[in-house]
Amino acid sequence: QVQLVESGGGLVQPGGSLRLSCTASRSIFSINAMGWYRQAPGKQRELVAMFTSGSRTNYADSVKGRFTISRDNAKNTVYLQMNSLNAEDTAVYLCNAVLVRNGVTEYWGQGTQVTVSS
Repeated sequence: QVQLVESGGGLVQPGGSLRLSCTASRSIFSINAMGWYRQAPGKQRELVAMFTSGSRTNYADSVKGRFTISRDNAKNTVYLQMNSLNAEDTAVYLCNAVLVRNGVTEYWGQGTQVTVSS
């Protein structure tokens, strides 16, 4: 199992920056994929950025060039640096981890609210 704890959300003005953190309860070396989704009111949950197998990264087109996913293996933590934020980035951001062990199991954090508003 994996427990995920997020932090770093908040209110920011358009054009501003935030950094989200997600700390896992186990070594992230043992996690097959880990990253961030978001869900805005009335919208479906969507992938934002993810580390996949072989440390490759995958970004949503809407955040490419503005968001950067990174990780600190020693701290079992994945970060999401978000720059040039706009109102369309307002959502609950959820950390996601995928374990592949005789099947695929997904784990979710509790979510952290990001609000972009002047």
